[in-house]
Amino acid sequence: MKVQNQKVKNSDDIFLFLKNYFIQEFEISEDRILPETNLYQDLELDSIDAFNMASMIEMKMDIEIEDGDLKKIVTVQDIVDYITQNLSHNSILPSSAGQLQ
Repeated sequence: MKVQNQKVKNSDDIFLFLKNYFIQEFEISEDRILPETNLYQDLELDSIDAFNMASMIEMKMDIEIEDGDLKKIVTVQDIVDYITQNLSHNSILPSSAGQLQ
């Protein structure tokens, strides 16, 4: 299956990418994933889940998340903001946003 890529346009694209990731990887219902959703309290992620999420983001978005920065990420919006601030303008997002293979 060939995956076409598109340039990341805005934070909405990143949010959709993350939302799909949480739905697929953790089987979390779509209505529970909002910008203000707390990763640890609302989604019940643990530190290993956070590390795995960071690794996926680093691989898919071609950015690096420092350990100190990862500790500051608490909500879905925190992740969106972090990616937006650290993403180069030439970065691409798989059109199958969030689909893991």
